[in-house]
Amino acid sequence: MSNDAFTTTAGTVLIIGASRGLGHAMAAEFLQNGWSVVGTIRGTARTALHDLAAEHKGRVEIEPLDITQPDEIEALYQRLCARCFDVLFVNAGTANANQDETIAEVSTDEFVRIMITNALSPMRVIERLQGLVPPSGLIGVMSSGQGSITNNEKGGHEVYRGSKAALNMYMRSYAARHAEDPRAWVLMAPGWIRTALGGPSAPFSLEETVPEIVRTLLSLQGKQGLRYVNREGKTIPW
Repeated sequence: MSNDAFTTTAGTVLIIGASRGLGHAMAAEFLQNGWSVVGTIRGTARTALHDLAAEHKGRVEIEPLDITQPDEIEALYQRLCARCFDVLFVNAGTANANQDETIAEVSTDEFVRIMITNALSPMRVIERLQGLVPPSGLIGVMSSGQGSITNNEKGGHEVYRGSKAALNMYMRSYAARHAEDPRAWVLMAPGWIRTALGGPSAPFSLEETVPEIVRTLLSLQGKQGLRYVNREGKTIPW
């Protein structure tokens, strides 16, 4: 990961879904640039985030959370309600096992699982934890370029695309309801990256992409309103 210093003063970030992949890599990048990290994991097994905590004594806290369980979101809020976070970023998400399935082929149970995990649950987290982020802070969520309706010219990945388009719409509704709020909100489209979700055929590595993701997020701190951008900060068409 990059050791370049950010121009933004280091603070504390709360990353929802930091046990592996992009979330874990983002935690590592924030740490290398002087930030403190609170990261959530699902379950009780040891994860890569535990290794980061061991390497960075006193700067990493680990909290349990399954974002699909409203009672766990509430419990997390109660544990953190006295805290303040400069950045809240919801990374947790999933994809259907067979991404070649069309919307006509996917089972109802699988469709519901993807939509709850990728669209409903991130918004529940944001709605409940938003008060932990100050007016100068940033609230972000991991979207995808595949959530762009305008850019969908080839189809494919229909269930995943639909879940991210729904997430984008719900964030836009959220922003409309909070039009006077001074905070920055970001829908991040990171690109196709080699992770457990992205698969081995993805063209980009975590090392290439995560520093850009974090730099872009921090460059948007203090900039009011909602933005749907890629990791370089370029606007993605809705």
